[in-house]
Amino acid sequence: MRVHRDAYGIPHLRAGSVLDLAWLQGRVTATDRGRQITVERLRSEGRLASVAGAAEVGWDRFARQVRLDETARRSFAGLDDATQRWLRAYAAGVRAGGVEWQPWSSLGVFQVQHILFGTFGNKMWRAHVERTLGPDAVAWFATEGPGGSGSNAWTIPGEIAGDPHRLLELPGVYQQIRLACPAFDVAGLTFPGVPGVQHFGHTGSVAWAITNAMADYQDLYLEELRAAGDGFEARGATGWEPVASHQETIVVRDGAPVVVDVLETARGPVIEGNLSLRTPALSTCDLGFGALLPLLHASTVDDVADALSRWVEPVNSVLTADSTGRALQLTVGRVPQRDERNRVVPVPAWEARYAWRPGWAPMFRAEVTTAVNANDRRPDTEPYGVDFAPPARARRIRELLASGVPHESIHMDTSLPADSAEAGRRMAERSAVARGLCDLPALRPLFSPSGHDPLFAPWNDPRARIGLALDGVLAGLGLDPVAVAAEPLPAASSWGARHLLHPVRLPGLDAGVPEVRLGGSAGCVLNTSSIPGVSDLCWRGPVARYVWDLADRRRSRWVVPFGASDDPASPHFLDQLPLWADGTLVPLVTDWEDLMEEPLIIFAEKLPGLGELTVVPLDPAAHAPVVHGWVTKERNRFWGMAEHSVADVEETYAYVDSLDSHHAYLLLLDDSPIGIFQTYDPSRDPVGECYDVQPGDFGGHLLIDAEGRELPHLTSAIFPALVRQVFAADPARTRLIAEPDIRNDRMISRLRQEGFTLGPEIDLGHKRAQLAFLDRVRFEATER
Repeated sequence: MRVHRDAYGIPHLRAGSVLDLAWLQGRVTATDRGRQITVERLRSEGRLASVAGAAEVGWDRFARQVRLDETARRSFAGLDDATQRWLRAYAAGVRAGGVEWQPWSSLGVFQVQHILFGTFGNKMWRAHVERTLGPDAVAWFATEGPGGSGSNAWTIPGEIAGDPHRLLELPGVYQQIRLACPAFDVAGLTFPGVPGVQHFGHTGSVAWAITNAMADYQDLYLEELRAAGDGFEARGATGWEPVASHQETIVVRDGAPVVVDVLETARGPVIEGNLSLRTPALSTCDLGFGALLPLLHASTVDDVADALSRWVEPVNSVLTADSTGRALQLTVGRVPQRDERNRVVPVPAWEARYAWRPGWAPMFRAEVTTAVNANDRRPDTEPYGVDFAPPARARRIRELLASGVPHESIHMDTSLPADSAEAGRRMAERSAVARGLCDLPALRPLFSPSGHDPLFAPWNDPRARIGLALDGVLAGLGLDPVAVAAEPLPAASSWGARHLLHPVRLPGLDAGVPEVRLGGSAGCVLNTSSIPGVSDLCWRGPVARYVWDLADRRRSRWVVPFGASDDPASPHFLDQLPLWADGTLVPLVTDWEDLMEEPLIIFAEKLPGLGELTVVPLDPAAHAPVVHGWVTKERNRFWGMAEHSVADVEETYAYVDSLDSHHAYLLLLDDSPIGIFQTYDPSRDPVGECYDVQPGDFGGHLLIDAEGRELPHLTSAIFPALVRQVFAADPARTRLIAEPDIRNDRMISRLRQEGFTLGPEIDLGHKRAQLAFLDRVRFEATER
């Protein structure tokens, strides 16, 4: 396994197998984004308040009520064996980097990124508008809400380009990565904490990109609940139904614990008050992770389409093109079939007409030559959604493509340049109009309490909603904007002087960001949006940009807003920010010799209280002196090399290095040598002649020598770490074999302690040995 990096610290990973590569991706993610994925895991488990304090109680309450962690566990349990093994290998790599992680943690953090990405917040808002202003007023706000998108993707023959838009988070929501093994070589963008490449990738022969399809796939139900015995019942279409219920306690740093009632009706979890949430993922405990491995193996557009047929949510528009010149437009995911009213507001759970009908809406697939996706209403999206982005962005991109404008210039296209005083005046005027509207008596009912948790304020804040739907509200009320402006226009200033980058920072991240003046607004391709009447600061915009070249992947390029690392002390924390700000893209380096190679690490794991254990290949020449110092000690006499010279040691391990059945590794603790680990195939070793070798048997020898260092319980920490690695590296390994000298009481005692079962004594000629066996199933049971 090898880690290479380009000048921006972007990891390019190589390994001999898919599982080794998954382990390495997990390890590198823990190294580069350990702070970030720790926070996201705590979010998925509803435990962030335990480290971040009372400010995170609202999220933790929601995460527990919506059962993110339970859904992740159930979804993992339902995956095919190959995907489970892949996630286990990735989790082992993350843990090796010193970050707590379970195989289902990746499914949990994927939900964190998407549970609030859908439409249920808009339904809360529409219900509030209907209640306060009447049903006709809902149409005034028929535009993207605060959780909406501004993403773009387009394809022309031989290329795909685009820029996803989300909250601008520091560190960024996407991680650039390249993953190479004999089965595939894929470069793309991944969510930190999730293996593979999900939304934007290039395998060399096929590439893909997504935008939000703006589909409505999340429903809210009004539940009528009543106490029943020790629990609750909910009124369903055929009468009163049992409700699964229990309580959980949120631990709050520097605060009192908070008890949460967790209720789940036949529709789904109750997320607050009397509202339950039903989504395809929650109702089926399927997060679509069965798509991820096949996607990495894709070589044609048909392969991409087949892989993404397993996708669940969020529902995405996909453009994919391959080196043969074919391109497809896809809609992927699951949209329930149900009453049209479900798409608009919360609906009564007790009325049968609002129940989901069997099956999912059929998805869209069509051959294309040139296509543009910009969250707009199109034949491939209209059947699935309610609110779409206005058509201006898509129209503008098509105009620019027709004129032969370079992709980078399309990314940065805006009618509001940062240095424009006129743009500043126009946006100040819109802000004044928005503030004036908020003071109108006709809209005052909107400001009555919605009754929703502050967590949902981005969807239910009237000031934000009015500012985002300014033109619709003016038209609905029949008002002239000049007549309602709240105040005289301020003195002219450039738009960029006020429209500054303002990312959402990771909790606990104390790092400044240089002033970055931005052009653009919600209506242009650049789409660095702000909220008129609320703030000119920009915290939503392009979270990545990319150009995938199908004819020659070496001409591909990409950029993210900040950098590859989440460590403020790293040179790669903000090194892409100046490029992102001015529209420059980083070349995708594909030639391995043009990358910087990090030292080869076979395995690494942080041992609490001791340091970082790393396992590297034993170099016969370079490591012979230190190994000689160990094997010639009396305490290590059972290694059988007490009379060897340094030259003898080098010769012995040079021979081992020449074999493909036997391997030798050096153990390092915080970069200091502490021992040797040797592995072998028993069927190709003299030991195999002394017992009945079973498929899946794998042998090992261990010598630990940290003499002179205060390292209590070192062997107790190293032994299980190495066993974990042996089993994680290859699922075909089902039993670990050891055969210490029968006089080596210390090692035999250690094997018993670690769960080995002693077998017969055997004669190997140079020693009489005690066979010992450790089954994978038994070891994994003790690890749980």
